Amino acid sequence: MNPIDPVVTTTAATATADPGFSFHFLYQLLPAASFALLGMLLFGLAWVIVVKVSPFSIRKEIEEDQNTALGIILGALLIGIAIIIAAAVSG
Repeated sequence: MNPIDPVVTTTAATATADPGFSFHFLYQLLPAASFALLGMLLFGLAWVIVVKVSPFSIRKEIEEDQNTALGIILGALLIGIAIIIAAAVSG
């Protein structure tokens, strides 16, 4: 065997077997799920605040009066809130 270019050989004696199912992912899944739930709750709270603060019925303006501009503004507002919540939750 050349010390500059060693040949790596794997035999049955040196190979390590996969230990199988590991619960390590559960330790990462629980915080991820809790942060996702927290983000959705904050997003829903932001929507409720927008609906309560607006001086008109958002549903009426968008559905009945076909106010496209209001829909675009609310969509942009919610995307911005979602970006802020995602940045805050991810750290």
